[in-house]
Amino acid sequence: NLFVIGATAIEDKLQEGVPEAIANFQEAGIRVWMLTGDKQETAVNIGYSSCLIKQDMSLLLCTEKQSAEDTRQTLVQIIDRLSGLKAAKKEAVLVIDGMSLLYALESDTSELFLDVAIPCQSVICCRVTPIQKTCVVNLFKSSKRLQRCVTLAVGDGANDVGMIQAAHVGVGISGHEGLQAACASDYSIAEFRFLQKLLFVHGVWSYIRLSKVILYSFYKNICLYLIELWFATQNGFSGQVLFERWTISLYNVIFTLLPPLVFGIIDRPVTEKALMANPKLYKTSQNAEHYNTKVFWVWILDAVMHSLIAFWLVFLAIPNGVVKSDGVSVGQWFVGVTVYTVIVFIVSFKAGLITETWTWLSHLAIWGSIVMWLVFLLIYCHVWPLLDIGVDMFAVDWQVYSSATFWFLLVVVPVAALLIDFTFFAFQQTVWKSTTQRIFEDQLLMVGSAHYQKSFGESEGESVELANVIQPAYSR
Repeated sequence: NLFVIGATAIEDKLQEGVPEAIANFQEAGIRVWMLTGDKQETAVNIGYSSCLIKQDMSLLLCTEKQSAEDTRQTLVQIIDRLSGLKAAKKEAVLVIDGMSLLYALESDTSELFLDVAIPCQSVICCRVTPIQKTCVVNLFKSSKRLQRCVTLAVGDGANDVGMIQAAHVGVGISGHEGLQAACASDYSIAEFRFLQKLLFVHGVWSYIRLSKVILYSFYKNICLYLIELWFATQNGFSGQVLFERWTISLYNVIFTLLPPLVFGIIDRPVTEKALMANPKLYKTSQNAEHYNTKVFWVWILDAVMHSLIAFWLVFLAIPNGVVKSDGVSVGQWFVGVTVYTVIVFIVSFKAGLITETWTWLSHLAIWGSIVMWLVFLLIYCHVWPLLDIGVDMFAVDWQVYSSATFWFLLVVVPVAALLIDFTFFAFQQTVWKSTTQRIFEDQLLMVGSAHYQKSFGESEGESVELANVIQPAYSR
């Protein structure tokens, strides 16, 4: 005869900020799936409490199936229901248990399962084993129609390790269930809500920075080395180079190193606060707006155009028979140094055009690159005969720096090359504004309004009213 004296239980509640985080993920166009070992009722209740399921959504159940044929028939019926829901513009959530998922992941049923899962707003897999979590992630990675999709797995326990390692990006939450998931992940966070900052802020910043660094690296190299092709048309394709070998070697190592290094680390097109408040900005990375085939070839054509302008303007401005006032005629290395200097100016100023966060480091990188080349030229042209290098460059600095034509070309050629870029950027930011540019302008309005309020002591309500008046006029 036993009498119940008392009972204890552990409350498995959601962490702070989980519903808001999932809602922001869905607004950003991220599909959120929940893979859990809990039973169906518990999983559905968690879906409601975490905003994964909303009251106006339809639940599509595929549970307690005992064979592959039953699972297949149920999935076909769900596809028919999805057609009706799509016509009615209603969202749906698929709920599937571990036994049904076992049959759905088979090779002859997996594509049918994707036909059901992809149109759904979300999918809840309940009563699944750790190996099934891994199989679901691998199904997405191996699907041909989802090749451009990137999977991210989040887990906090040892049973999530396989899923985390199988995904493209694994995030482990270090909590009460141990550190196994955190140790096996690419990134570790303390709470689920911190995933928003990882994706919306650091993810967007990293994507834009890497896109700029890659495109700029192609651009600056094509600008310089394509000039050798234009020079070959004037020397009968004899193999003679226009630039001295050490200047070519140090182009990427020293003279154009700092600009991509700086904007690849500190450039911030949109502030952290704006990114967290506008989850839709994450779609710029999903849609590959900053790095795609079109953008890549635009940069390549831009580099070809700049190399053409840099070479031919200099070449036509310094004809073969030019003689200085003291009777000394210039030669190949004079032309080479002039073109090289023009290219350093162009690629440095181009870095300034694509820089959106200006700091003292940005100025140091751009102006420092130019100064380093000019100072290097002064030193390198007098290394020989102390060292057995730079014989061809001996005293070229004196010829170059004493030439009015050289300084005139340093002003005219970069302006002529970058005028088209500047015009395009101005037109784009005036007529073809992106979502990021509009939000950036809103930030400027808010900062200007706050400065006005601080300077003239107006109230916050008047400041907001002023911003509302200025913004439409500024947009026009």
